[in-house]
Amino acid sequence: MKFGKKFKDEMVPQWSEAYMDYGGLKHLLKDINHFNTHRKGDIENQESEIGKIQHKNSIKLSNGKLFIPAELRKNEKSFFEKLDNELEKVNTFYKDKVEEGKGEAAELAKQMEALIALRKKVKERDTRGEKAASSKVTSPSRASSEADKDQLDFKEEVDKFGENIRKPASSSSKNRDPSLGEHGRTPSDVLECVKIQNTSDNPKSSVERLVLGTTAKECSFSEEELKEIEEKLKKAFVEFYQKLRRLNQYSFMNLSAFSVILEKYEKITSRKVMRSYMKIMDNSYIGSSDKVTSLLNKVEATIVKHFNSERGDDIKLVRPERKREKHSIRFLSGFFCGFSVALIMAIVLIIQTRKLLDKEEATVYLDIIFPLYSFYGYIILHMLIGAANIYLWRCYRINYSFILGFKPGTELDHKEVLLLASGLAVLVLTACLVQLHIRMDSRIQEHETFVELVPLGLLIGLVLICVCPFNIIYRSSRFFLIRSLFRSICAPLYKVVDSTMLEFYTRRVYDFWLNLRVDSFLLQVNMIDFFLSDQLTSQTQAIRSFVYYICYYSWGKSSTGRKMCHISDVYIVFYYISAAIPYWIRFFQCMRRLIEEKEMKHGFNGFTYFSMLLSVVFQSTFRLRKKTTWKVWALASSGVAALANISWDIRMDWGLLQMKSRNFLLRDKLLLHHKTAYYIAMILEVLLRFVWLQVVLSFDMRPLRGKVITSTFASLEILRRGIWNFFRLENEHLNNVGEYRAFKSLPLPFITDDDKVGKNE
Repeated sequence: MKFGKKFKDEMVPQWSEAYMDYGGLKHLLKDINHFNTHRKGDIENQESEIGKIQHKNSIKLSNGKLFIPAELRKNEKSFFEKLDNELEKVNTFYKDKVEEGKGEAAELAKQMEALIALRKKVKERDTRGEKAASSKVTSPSRASSEADKDQLDFKEEVDKFGENIRKPASSSSKNRDPSLGEHGRTPSDVLECVKIQNTSDNPKSSVERLVLGTTAKECSFSEEELKEIEEKLKKAFVEFYQKLRRLNQYSFMNLSAFSVILEKYEKITSRKVMRSYMKIMDNSYIGSSDKVTSLLNKVEATIVKHFNSERGDDIKLVRPERKREKHSIRFLSGFFCGFSVALIMAIVLIIQTRKLLDKEEATVYLDIIFPLYSFYGYIILHMLIGAANIYLWRCYRINYSFILGFKPGTELDHKEVLLLASGLAVLVLTACLVQLHIRMDSRIQEHETFVELVPLGLLIGLVLICVCPFNIIYRSSRFFLIRSLFRSICAPLYKVVDSTMLEFYTRRVYDFWLNLRVDSFLLQVNMIDFFLSDQLTSQTQAIRSFVYYICYYSWGKSSTGRKMCHISDVYIVFYYISAAIPYWIRFFQCMRRLIEEKEMKHGFNGFTYFSMLLSVVFQSTFRLRKKTTWKVWALASSGVAALANISWDIRMDWGLLQMKSRNFLLRDKLLLHHKTAYYIAMILEVLLRFVWLQVVLSFDMRPLRGKVITSTFASLEILRRGIWNFFRLENEHLNNVGEYRAFKSLPLPFITDDDKVGKNE
């Protein structure tokens, strides 16, 4: 693999602008090479070497510039000027990040000291009864010595941790009272200066914060509280370790890039520059500082020592292995895709050869079972478009796994999503083919009763797969999706975290069966949750098909009974109400953010979803009543909803239509090379948002049947959502790049006195 490709692949996407401009320097080298090929004679006569280059201030690189000999040509001077500027940029960024890391290390040291103190207090409380019983037969001097021993153990443990994270203790610490911990404090003294941060956002916690007006709570010294704090602090240490690893990799890749580009320069110009310039780099901060490596070793040792687990498990936790591409996935996805096409052709041939569309009984039956299988069709189409989204995100280096909060190494790539979609398509099409063949063949209609249960069996099987506790069929992704869906449904009772913060809280799961204990849901709503809710707004027809599923299998075994779904008042009510559920969810999420963040943009976003909700209600009423009044209301509400959503999608979600942008009506930063793609996407957004005109105005489309028309427009909405997905995450990624935001901001379990002072200031 060429270094340029490796350099690009190893980049932290959000830090891409902080890396050395390898491509730009390589382009300058091409200009130099092109110039030299036309003036080869002049190059041979040059005897000066660039090894005489000296840096004016090798210690303070940001204040100095390279001294470039006058005999160098203009293009070579430009090369070294850019090289110096790139080294200065990389050096400054690296130094700033190291200083941030030092601050985080100091904060984690305070948190760890509080955890050690809490462990001691919990241990004391658990053994208090035993000590009370033994104190009756123990002399006061012995009791005093046991207390001194406990304090000595606390001091020893804190000091050992200090060796890992803090700077070595000063010589004055040797004269401290041995019964005291860090800074001469006992566990009680340490815990008096901290409070527990109440980060859970379940309904109970929300009420507590509303009544008390604070997120802090006193220590209860319980085992459950200790385990929860240990888990949060362990995650904070692991996240900090990942930051340090990325920063260490940033240093290594940039130093390698400078070395490679100088080697290319030597090859093109025959000048010996590498040794002289590498001395400059070695004297720079990025080339000389070993603070990151030191912190890496210390944090790793801390995780292994203080969180009671095997070293091998912890190493896997802090150094996750990269996912290996399996050729079997590529083969199976291709096989299932081909098999699906063959099954579709078989179904079409059955319908054509047996002329089912010309028979009234067969046509009625097809209308009855169509929603049962179209339910899966919408899901499969959405999965296929999702696979295309992931492929494009990877092509343009959009860090979708970070934005959506996937645990590193567990996110699905496009081939895996394609495998799941094609596998589901094979199951659904096979079931449909079997049901049609048996139901329409008069010779084997005695099996009709069993055949009617095929769609139900298929649905039950898929539900069981989704909640299967065994580590098969991407268990982590399945449970991640279910947890997110639960939080989305409970939107009014859960705080929605700003997507720019991406705080991702979780708890250890103890329940083996569902891995979905209630405690694991007491989380804050993240980017993935309202992103998933947006996907549901494009699956209203699938939700209605699911309602039809319930009705279809609730009327008994006779075909006449199943036809009752279409005339049942209860079914019709639920059929139309169900389509509004996703919009209610997003509306409540927006209102929750408006209340908490006091930003009016969330109110306008909530209005866009509420307008869509009203549009669905009026359209549904018009379908039932067919009166002019309801038609006018449907047109008006749908028009307002479409315009509001178009403006929000393009302006806010995609970040386009920036009037002062250097790219006309777009934004300054674009990932796609062809600007035309953005204009086409905006046009498609407008056109596909107005698909509802067919629903309200009932255009004459005689070649298509009613259900086919509905399915076609539902599929177009899913396609629109796929386009929205790409540009939504592209805009979010560029926002992260602009702020160099590449890691999650995890909450720490303790609030220290320093935090309180900082907040007050």
